[in-house]
Amino acid sequence: MAYFQEAFIMAIKNLLSFDPELYGIVFLSLKISTIAVILSALVGVPVGAVIALKEFKGKNVLINMINTLMGIPPVVVGLVVYILLSNQFGIFGDLRLLFTQTAMVMAQTMLATPIIMGLTIVALHGLDPLLRKTAISLGASRYQLVWILIREARYSIGSSIIVAFGRLLAEVGAVMMVGGNIRYQTRVMTTAIALQKGMGEFQEALALGIILLILSLFITTGIDMIRRGKVWT
Repeated sequence: MAYFQEAFIMAIKNLLSFDPELYGIVFLSLKISTIAVILSALVGVPVGAVIALKEFKGKNVLINMINTLMGIPPVVVGLVVYILLSNQFGIFGDLRLLFTQTAMVMAQTMLATPIIMGLTIVALHGLDPLLRKTAISLGASRYQLVWILIREARYSIGSSIIVAFGRLLAEVGAVMMVGGNIRYQTRVMTTAIALQKGMGEFQEALALGIILLILSLFITTGIDMIRRGKVWT
C-alpha cells in the first residue's frame, strides 16, 4: 500500500507543479478526444436517429453490425487507419497524415461513432411509442418528429456521448499505432503511461494513471448529472 500511497502523492505533486510537459500531455489528450467525440456525435446521432425511426429492409442486420463495431478492438481500428495513411500502400498516403494528431482524431472518430450511433438507436427505441403517435396526430412533419424524439431522448444520448468520450480518453492501442507517441506532438496520457512502464518507471506510470482516473471521475460525474437531469434541461 505504501507504494500506491507514494504514487498518489507523486500524482498530486505533479498536478500542483504545473509542469508544462505534463499539462501539455493532459490537454492534448482532452483535445484529441474532444474533437473526435464531437465529429462522432455529428455523424452518430443523426444517422442513429434515422436508423431507429425508419423501417427498411436489412435494418436488423445493420443494427447488429453497428453493435459489433461498438466493441471493435482499438488496435484493429489503428491498423486500418495506419494502412489507409501509410506512404507505402495507403490510398491517403500522399497526405502525409501518419503520426500526426489528425491521424489520432481519425482513429478515435472511427472508434466512437459506432458507440454513439448504437446507443442513440437504443435510446430512441426505448421511448414510449405513444409519443411518436401523438406527435404525428398533432401534425408534426418528419423533421419535427425526429427533433422531438431526439429531444425526449437527450439525456440518454448525452450519456452515450460522454461514455464514448471516456473510452477515447482511456484508449491506447489505436493512438499509439497512428500517432507514434512523439514527445510534444502526439504523446497523450495513455501512451505516456505505456512509455513509463516500458522504461521501468512504474511509479511515474502509476502517478499518470491516477491523473487519468481523476479525469475519468469527472466524466463519471458528468454522466450522473445528465442521468439526474441536472444539465440540458
